Amino acid sequence: HNLRKILIMKISIMSTRLAAAMMMWRSSTAFTGVVRKNSFAIRSNTVRRMAAMPHDEDKMPYYTLGVNLARQMGGQTNFKTLVDDDELEIVLDGFCASMRGTELVSGDEALQKYGPALNKIIQERSEGINDRIKKEGEDYISNFMECNEEAIRTDSGLVYYCMTEGTGKQPAVSDSVEVHYHGTLVDGTVFDSSVERGQTISFPLGQVIAGWQEGVALMKEGGKATLICPSDLAYGEAGSGTTIPPGATLKFEVELFEVK
Repeated sequence: HNLRKILIMKISIMSTRLAAAMMMWRSSTAFTGVVRKNSFAIRSNTVRRMAAMPHDEDKMPYYTLGVNLARQMGGQTNFKTLVDDDELEIVLDGFCASMRGTELVSGDEALQKYGPALNKIIQERSEGINDRIKKEGEDYISNFMECNEEAIRTDSGLVYYCMTEGTGKQPAVSDSVEVHYHGTLVDGTVFDSSVERGQTISFPLGQVIAGWQEGVALMKEGGKATLICPSDLAYGEAGSGTTIPPGATLKFEVELFEVK
């Protein structure tokens, strides 16, 4: 019994590490360039249509339960970034069999016999992920700079690309600002967007991440800009919740409406 408790404890610890690894391990895609004519006004007026539901309305709560269980296991990231398709099918087979009580092998027996091998696999695949995330961010920034000659990189490492030059007041870090913004990871995953919510947001500029403090202070009212923040100007080694992995480079499209 003591051995089984130790194995279960180790699996629990490694599962936590697995969740962190899944949150960190994302593939980046090449930047294809910024289209200047795009505007937040156009984007915010676009009607976002909900995709067809995979099940009838009365069955969707159960589907939602499955989504919630998956998020609790690994955050809002793609499990397939840590296992291949064949391995994922086996994971789902074990999960479904255990949930239905139809396992062909005792769960305790499987933990005792294969728990150490699982620990080894998770450890090997999770090592160095943070460094890879940072490298993906640097590669993304290099690609962006090549595709956008007017973009500048400041001494801090921030990338600033002016999409529309503003004509109004320029904020100081001590000011409050009203903005629209659209935030994505380097793979295009949207982690936060006032544009998609359809409502601007106001806040003291001195209370947000360093990349915003520097980047928005370069703008003027009425202006639009792209800010790319390396992790040390964003959420660093800690990340943020289940949406922003540790070491992540963040891209923001920002429209400055008012300096207060």
